[in-house]
Amino acid sequence: MKPVVKKYVNDEELEIEINTLKDQSISPKDIYILSHDSDRTSRIVRNTEVTGINYNSYETQENYEKQGDELRYKLKSLGITQEESEKYEEEMDQGKVLLIVTDERVKGEL
Repeated sequence: MKPVVKKYVNDEELEIEINTLKDQSISPKDIYILSHDSDRTSRIVRNTEVTGINYNSYETQENYEKQGDELRYKLKSLGITQEESEKYEEEMDQGKVLLIVTDERVKGEL
């Protein structure tokens, strides 16, 4: 199953969406936040009181020279194609935060 990805600029809107998913009994294990700014991601995680949601802290076995390479790897590990991973990484370069949901009950757009 391909995950659902939504891009956010406004952290408050993202936090509302996460809380809505929690209210729909979507497991935190199926919710990921990905951005270039680990402090921003950590703040979103704290504000939504969801543990294990911070995909920026995901430990990989690889050593990456550039953060973009690592972010694309993480996206691909969630089932996102190489082409889409590159597009999403460019959007993160522009300050967007990605909300990625792997629960099959969440379909299409969030």
